[in-house]
Amino acid sequence: MQSQIDIGAFGPEHIDGALALTRAENWPHRREDWMLVQQLSTGVVATDAEGRVTGTTLVTPYGDDCATINMVIVDKSMRGLGVGRKLMEEAFVLAGDRPLRLIATQEGLPLYEKLGFVATGTILQCQGQALFCDTPVGVENMAAGDLDALKTLDREAYGADRSKMIDALVACGSIAVIRKGGAVEAYAAIRQFGRGDVIGPVIAPDSEAARALIAYHVSSRPGAFLRIDTGSETGLAPWLAEIGLAHSGGGVAMRRPPKDNAEQARRKVYALANQALG
Repeated sequence: MQSQIDIGAFGPEHIDGALALTRAENWPHRREDWMLVQQLSTGVVATDAEGRVTGTTLVTPYGDDCATINMVIVDKSMRGLGVGRKLMEEAFVLAGDRPLRLIATQEGLPLYEKLGFVATGTILQCQGQALFCDTPVGVENMAAGDLDALKTLDREAYGADRSKMIDALVACGSIAVIRKGGAVEAYAAIRQFGRGDVIGPVIAPDSEAARALIAYHVSSRPGAFLRIDTGSETGLAPWLAEIGLAHSGGGVAMRRPPKDNAEQARRKVYALANQALG
């Protein structure tokens, strides 16, 4: 069966087949979610003799600073044949010399460890129907002139240039900011994803500002299904559960090499864009 598998470049024509793979695994991704990741990424796809998509791996580069490996999935009928390893090896070629990051499922963890990835933290997927939140004081929608400041804040916190991703989030979602002395001090994005909306990234100097940004988005969508992917070290999970977003899965944050250029300064990543985009 392995000889019948072809590895090639992932393109828009593979999205429907990739969507079928994620649905088989009960991942929440819509076609639009695949399209967003594909827009920001390069990738590889495994296809069988009939042209059916049997595996995917995407690489999302953030300038020359780093890249995330994401959407790693292999059809159940093809597991154990080395397809996942081959896809990852091709992804390494696409990433070049960039340090790599990913969020591992428990199923994928052994392969990633063999390929040199090291665990650096735990990501908590918190989701549910949002309870009512008062609209916090001091948070507002971003202005057109805020974009460069947002990109600077994000680069400082994430340790990489995610300008293209931020442009995409502005186009498909909305962004709230907190100002200090007239300058943007923190931001959080929200967009449609999966079963509802996802809040993230959340970039803030402290947890109080992070909670205010999240509450601002939650207050605009009472009763909606919302999701936030946050690191366990942020301490946000208990508060998120109080507002209806319970811990319901997640993954292991990993890097290769274990340290890259993400030394964080005054601001911190309190929530990911999602587990694929980091």
